Amino acid sequence: MQAFFLKHALAVLLLLAAAFFAHAEEARPLTDDPVAERRLVEISSELRCLVCQNETIAASNADLAQDLRAQIRDMIQEGRSDGEIIDYMVARYGDFVLYRPPFKGLTLLLWLGPLLFLLAGGVGLRVYLVRRNRALAENAPLSAEDERRANALIAGESRAASDFPESPS
Repeated sequence: MQAFFLKHALAVLLLLAAAFFAHAEEARPLTDDPVAERRLVEISSELRCLVCQNETIAASNADLAQDLRAQIRDMIQEGRSDGEIIDYMVARYGDFVLYRPPFKGLTLLLWLGPLLFLLAGGVGLRVYLVRRNRALAENAPLSAEDERRANALIAGESRAASDFPESPS
């Protein structure tokens, strides 16, 4: 009886602790200016998290992304334009920081790489299919004995294939 009571008391305590830790609040903006906060979100949505690489810094929780958001927030408060902030980030981290890098010589492979891989795969598939079809066409047709054995197997004769005499090679 006492073990039963202890198990249930422990379960109740764990549930209460889980409810305490599950209590969450909506995140409050770090500035009182909603226009500046909206600009921060717009700018940080255009920049790639250098740690995650597949997320914007607006969506990332990495320490570097948080630092970059704080830096953008400071630049907004200094009165810099969106273009100036993005130019600063590109000058510091390169075109890679842009979530949609510009189409220019250095990013040409980034933009055209997937198309090149698709074309190479298509050419490789075509070469493979042509070679395979040639190899199949070059195979000699069945001899009369082999054709008879195949027809017998298809027709469902009760004899096993090993009962047939070997064909001369």
